[in-house]
Amino acid sequence: MASEEHEDNTIYKVVVNHEEQYSIWPEYRENPLGWRDAGKTGTKAECLDHIKEVWTDMRPLSLRKQMEEGERS
Repeated sequence: MASEEHEDNTIYKVVVNHEEQYSIWPEYRENPLGWRDAGKTGTKAECLDHIKEVWTDMRPLSLRKQMEEGERS
């Protein structure tokens, strides 16, 4: 039996949490707790491409701050 590819027509939005970590979420759904809109909506591919552009440092914000403090000491 041949498997049919499911075309994803969902419009997504890019969301970001307090640690500046990014994800995508269906636009029609309420954001998960602790996540806010990052200002980008589109297809899954468009949103993931946007995340690749803006999320250049994968470390959580708290870790980045801690490491910066350690560098100053």
